[in-house]
Amino acid sequence: METILVIIALILLAFFGSPLFSIIGVIALLAFHSAQIDSSAVIVELYRLANTPTLIAIPFFTFAGYLLAESNSPQRIVALARALFGWIPGGLAVVALVSCAIFTAFTGASGVTIIALGGLLYPILLKEKYPEKFSLGLMTTSGSLGLLFPPSLPIILYAVVAKISVDKLFVAGFVPGMLLLIVLAIYSIRFGIKSHIPKTTFEIKNILVAVKNAAWEIPLPFVIIGGIYGGLFTVTEAAAITAFYVLVVEVFIYRDLKLFKDIPKIMQESMVLVGAILIILGTALGLTNYLIDAEVPMKLFIVIEELITSKILFLILLNVFLLIVGMMMDIFSATIVVVPLIIPIALAYGVDPVHLGIIFLINLEIGYVTPPVGLNLFIASFRFEKPITEVYTSTLPYIAIRLVVLVFVTYIPDLSLYLVKLLQIE
Repeated sequence: METILVIIALILLAFFGSPLFSIIGVIALLAFHSAQIDSSAVIVELYRLANTPTLIAIPFFTFAGYLLAESNSPQRIVALARALFGWIPGGLAVVALVSCAIFTAFTGASGVTIIALGGLLYPILLKEKYPEKFSLGLMTTSGSLGLLFPPSLPIILYAVVAKISVDKLFVAGFVPGMLLLIVLAIYSIRFGIKSHIPKTTFEIKNILVAVKNAAWEIPLPFVIIGGIYGGLFTVTEAAAITAFYVLVVEVFIYRDLKLFKDIPKIMQESMVLVGAILIILGTALGLTNYLIDAEVPMKLFIVIEELITSKILFLILLNVFLLIVGMMMDIFSATIVVVPLIIPIALAYGVDPVHLGIIFLINLEIGYVTPPVGLNLFIASFRFEKPITEVYTSTLPYIAIRLVVLVFVTYIPDLSLYLVKLLQIE
């Protein structure tokens, strides 16, 4: 009876907006107390976490992403993409997809992309005669594109939690990420042709101007990716270089940001996010310790094994479960809470942990925009001042396309693993 009352109390606390870390922390403390283990066990895992080299990359990449979001970088990225792809039928829609993917890869936050680029691209799409419903769906769903591309923060966090190589995940995400981007681009081009959307004239002059304006931002992804896989620096060093480079470029070269006026505020805002991630990570790892000690994953596997006899059926149910998780939780919380539970079960069914990581991230990308409670749906409704039901219906074609890609990625592991094997990433 006492346990039931505690569970009800925790549910009510969560319902009324209590921070996730406090709920997880209370559960962990109660679990260890019931097992007559000292409460210090909750915090022990933080020592291991503090010694994880990859962890240092999170604040650096987060800071760099916030700098880009607060500067005029979004306008320069859009202008460059428009000059390169605007001449294609449906080219402006392709511009939106590419711009959002690049921006989300660096910020790691799809909601930020909708707010930063949505206000810029949505009016342009309408001005260029794209239907309102198509434009709304495009901008809402494009916000979570790019989470599979380096230096995506969710990839780094997944690698930390799952204790696998972040380099492997960066490489593994490239083909599935490009596949999602290409399929959505084909849909947009087909829509542009069918709807007779006017094209932008291809002009070398426009490309040269856009390249000149974004000359300091264009090298950034090449420096990061080339440096990591060329063996010049580690992911952690890449994060520090990125933060320093972006700071110098945006403050001293473009002068979009003021060193003493804007940078302290951006540092504060970005580190609040990092602090939230670390607090949740610390309490969740403490709870994970209890779950492992209590052999919860193994007991779950025994139950699941009795009900599910094939790997194919397991993957179907895993995708359904992760889509629900993606609707209900943000990607950082979901990674920290859910990943330790699903990895042992997935391994028992012969699912490669790197492949599982890509399946996990794609599901959460889709979950962000899945009705009724996908987080990006509400952000888009607020940003574009549209009823939530209108946002729901506008996203359905894009969700269907991404679900098809998810099926291919889930059941063709080589889409994720071929490059990892080819490049012999350790």
